[in-house]
Amino acid sequence: MTFAAILSASRASGDSSGALRASLHFAGQTLVEYQARQAARAGADRIMILVSVITPALSQAVDRLSADGIPVALVRDMVSMVRDAPRDTDVLLVADGVVVAQSHFDAMAEREGNALLVTDDSRASAPFERIDAGQRWAGLARVSPDLLFGTLDMIGDWDLSLTLVRAAVQSGARRVTVPQDDLLTGRVALVETQAEADVAAQTVMSSGSRATYVRGLAEHYLLAPLARLASPALMRTQVPTMQVRIAGMALGAIALVPIELLWPATGFFLLLLALLIAEIADRLDELALRLPPSGWAAFVVPFFAVGGISLAGAGVLATCLALLLAIVQVADRWRRTGAARPWMIFTPASALLLLLLTTWVGAFSLGYEVSMLCVIASVGTIILLKRD
Repeated sequence: MTFAAILSASRASGDSSGALRASLHFAGQTLVEYQARQAARAGADRIMILVSVITPALSQAVDRLSADGIPVALVRDMVSMVRDAPRDTDVLLVADGVVVAQSHFDAMAEREGNALLVTDDSRASAPFERIDAGQRWAGLARVSPDLLFGTLDMIGDWDLSLTLVRAAVQSGARRVTVPQDDLLTGRVALVETQAEADVAAQTVMSSGSRATYVRGLAEHYLLAPLARLASPALMRTQVPTMQVRIAGMALGAIALVPIELLWPATGFFLLLLALLIAEIADRLDELALRLPPSGWAAFVVPFFAVGGISLAGAGVLATCLALLLAIVQVADRWRRTGAARPWMIFTPASALLLLLLTTWVGAFSLGYEVSMLCVIASVGTIILLKRD
């Protein structure tokens, strides 16, 4: 069953009365933008952000979300909420300034009817809103259309989130209790300042899920682990992902120069570094809950890689090797490698690693011959193990 999401973005942060909690920087974007991406990943088909004033940061967040295909709108008053809220689906309510692990979003999305994410009253849960003598609201609530519109009809100037939560409590909504470990580790938190948001973001980045799809040989065993180590530091410095991706493209183009000057080992090393930078950019997108590109931007650095391999070999074997590697790269990026294991997928990065090693030991031609055998075996494996 589809559902909508209502995000609150009106409370001031603890850093400045002029700033909003929702505009705190979090995982390379604003906090409310991250919440919207979580709701969309959980299955929300429309997202409404309830605001008291429309700031440039909120407008830019909406523009970025819309550009990524996430339907989102800013709502300023109860009249607009009554007009825009869906009357045939449940609504997932997200508290202002809350950081909740994606698993809890997914769990609430699977439920139907009124439900509350709660935590037992303790010192760790003190920042959250108390709902009774023993529990506090942990920032997520799923409410039915009847409860939502029944509350909107009588809400006046009251706080929508807290009024809906109290109405859900009075209606006997089911409760999903958050483990205390999630509070202690920061997987569920309420942030009011940028310092608190930074701490919560570090927790998110350190516990971020790995790719759920099969990667190529070099990517799985070398590039992805290195990217997981480097990306949190870049995320904390707020480096835009596109700038990282462009840096990888520029380095890939520069790597062709030493290859043209007959320094293949230097060129291969620079191409591997360019592919690592591209992998880091993908990891930054993953941490920010954005889908890595699958269009031309995803293939610029691999294009330089296969071009460098062809240029360094300067023969029919090198050209054929580059073409086969390009095919494997497209299959790997578009997740069309079937049931092949990572070590079976011989990507351009894998070939560069092998060619770099054979060049250093003085077996340049042998590296191309072995790479050709590996990529042929890889293509055959992908075809033979293709799922129906």
